[in-house]
Amino acid sequence: MFRLMWMMALALLAGCAWVAQRDMDQRYGAPEVTRFDTPLPAKPGMSYRQDVQPILDKRCVVCHACYDAQCQLKLSSWEGAARGASKQKVYDAARLREAPTTRLFVDAATPSAWRTRGFHPVLNERATTPEANLSGSLLFRMLDLKRRHPLPDVPVLPKSFEFSLDRSQQCARIEEFDKFERSYPLWGMPFGLPALSGAEHATLVRWLELGAPFDEPEALPPAVERQVREWETFLNGDSLKERLASRYAYEHLFLAHLFFDGDPQRHYFRMVRSSTPPGQPIRDVATRRPYDDPGTDRVYYRLERTRETLVAKTHMPYALGPERMARWRELFLTPDYEVAALPGYAPEVAANPFATFEALPVGARYRFMLDQAEFTIMGFIKGPVCRGQVALDVIEDQFWVFFTSPDAVDPEVNAAFLARERSNLGLPSAQGSSALILSTWLDYSRREDRYLAAKSEFLERNLDTSSKVTLDLIWDGDGRNPNAALTVFRHYDSASVVQGLVGAPPKTAWVIGYPLLERIHYLLVAGFDVFGNTGHQLNSRLYMDFLRMEGEFNFLVLLPKAQRESVRDHWYRGASQSTKDYLYGRKARFDQESGIVYQSGDPQRELYDLLRTRMAPVLGNRFDLSTLEDPALRSDLQSLAAVAGRGLSFMPEVSFLRVDDPNGQARYFTLIRNTGHSNVTHLIRETAALLPDENTLTVVPGFIGAYPNTLYFVPRATLPEFIGAVRALASDSDYRALADRFAIRRTHPAFWAHSDALQDAYVRMAPGEAGLFDYNRLENR
Repeated sequence: MFRLMWMMALALLAGCAWVAQRDMDQRYGAPEVTRFDTPLPAKPGMSYRQDVQPILDKRCVVCHACYDAQCQLKLSSWEGAARGASKQKVYDAARLREAPTTRLFVDAATPSAWRTRGFHPVLNERATTPEANLSGSLLFRMLDLKRRHPLPDVPVLPKSFEFSLDRSQQCARIEEFDKFERSYPLWGMPFGLPALSGAEHATLVRWLELGAPFDEPEALPPAVERQVREWETFLNGDSLKERLASRYAYEHLFLAHLFFDGDPQRHYFRMVRSSTPPGQPIRDVATRRPYDDPGTDRVYYRLERTRETLVAKTHMPYALGPERMARWRELFLTPDYEVAALPGYAPEVAANPFATFEALPVGARYRFMLDQAEFTIMGFIKGPVCRGQVALDVIEDQFWVFFTSPDAVDPEVNAAFLARERSNLGLPSAQGSSALILSTWLDYSRREDRYLAAKSEFLERNLDTSSKVTLDLIWDGDGRNPNAALTVFRHYDSASVVQGLVGAPPKTAWVIGYPLLERIHYLLVAGFDVFGNTGHQLNSRLYMDFLRMEGEFNFLVLLPKAQRESVRDHWYRGASQSTKDYLYGRKARFDQESGIVYQSGDPQRELYDLLRTRMAPVLGNRFDLSTLEDPALRSDLQSLAAVAGRGLSFMPEVSFLRVDDPNGQARYFTLIRNTGHSNVTHLIRETAALLPDENTLTVVPGFIGAYPNTLYFVPRATLPEFIGAVRALASDSDYRALADRFAIRRTHPAFWAHSDALQDAYVRMAPGEAGLFDYNRLENR
């Protein structure tokens, strides 16, 4: 009976949509799906780039960008608006088979092509009259719905508003909008945020009324065009050595926003594989992964101009210039070695960088990634894998990252070891995007067992005296590179990475060497498919447990031998012995004593201090409260950073704090809650591992994080009261009182003014890295 009623309801909905479509067809004609294949040229007095895009950026892109945009509606470019929306989710943990890829600018070239891939228009594709351009535009109808039904005049929105990360999508087509409006009258755009101003609304309405015209970007400056030609020539040399080195660069930089040194306007590009050589129009080779078979005899590595607004959650800048080109020559082209043949693209080879790039010097590969280690780690922080609690509960909320010195082991000895172990170093992404779970997991866990045994033997043989187990094993950035020390923060369902040792000494730390760094990249960046099935996503997550423990093992071996197991046990309280054996025990072992002389009863803390001293020449102080010139403000914020314990459980994961002095000068700070865990081995039962008494708070000048949960506005005179309220938190009602006084909630009438101010401040404070913050995770409490 239930099934029959469900089928009848679906039939009724389909019938209503058909009637609505018939009525629209009668009034405005049938849709012309090719209408926006050629953009309508700009109209006098209306510029998309000068008038429309700035409004879309500040009011719409903050929720509609990247893969986590609701209904895949990306408004970060005109092409995204013309593509429209889809009812299909990108993030789907229950997917049994891989889904078709839907990457803007990659998988289809025109709006009509996107219609064949299940996308429906949000711009009018019927008659070109002003009336039809509004009535037939889903974008207009959503904006108009908000204008007619603004947010309720309450601080916290009712539960009828869904803000959870995995909330159900309501991706109504234009023919279904009348029903959507009746069901959700308060869900106009911007969803769950204040309406646009009258002037902003009028500008967008006028643009839509005119048919959504578009003006092409200005031509690139001649100096930038010249650098594009120089780099494309460099990347497409004909020797086998050049072609293999360029493939390596592409597979590590395909997510990068590339820019040229000396370009004041910062034009950004992405490196793509093209079937056409430099000098011809780019013809993108669209494959699921960057190492998949391109289906052509030769690919050319080209620089394609970025056409989307920069957003903080995906912006990964990477500089190109004369020094970078010289560095790559030094690493890959000048050394005397031979590439006898180019590797193929069979999955078992292409997914394994130790097989694909075996001919390239190991030291060159490692140095390539170390030179920009923050960018390398950022690949899995800002790439599509790093989304959602299950994907991120594999890491602690705060940890420091160091790297092994490229000179720690003889390069030839290291290369020989990796060649022997390349099968064991294979990754589950070789099984594709529709992978099985159990058999794949068993296979790769056995490979990890064999690799750890071989690694333990390798270390015992090559670090055979305590005099070799010293701080010299740790890369010091060659005395000038700030990438030598990083801090990673997990914010429950997102994460951040920054240069330096930020915050109080963390519970754990990683030391990453070449085999680990390469596998992190190929597991979570190059080999991860966001459109893959449950098996692919789960295998990637489970394998990352091994990689985390390898990084932690590398840190543990620097401690006194007698202390390693006790530190391990503290990090993994409540974990099984079999799990701890992978970190330091029967699976992974190193019995050589540390050559570092310890003088205290807390060797881990002492090691942190020694490493900080070693890194001192390259450590910046950008996120250090000690840099604040105002001693009273510095003291107040340091007291805030000292707050710890279970009361912090009521604080958001990431908060942006604005403090205004009496003269109206605004200063911005980030508050990061670091949640205490007994261990991070739980896949779905994370709450069982929470240790709220070990929660801590990191407070830094400026901005860390792409997804703020809360915005606070605190006049300088009341900062001590704000700090006191944070320190006194003991209940939801306590936090409600704090938020009532200091939070700029999503319902606040001045929300957009505060948003614009902090977005502008980010650009001023960090112009090279800044992108729009995302408001999908703003709290409603």
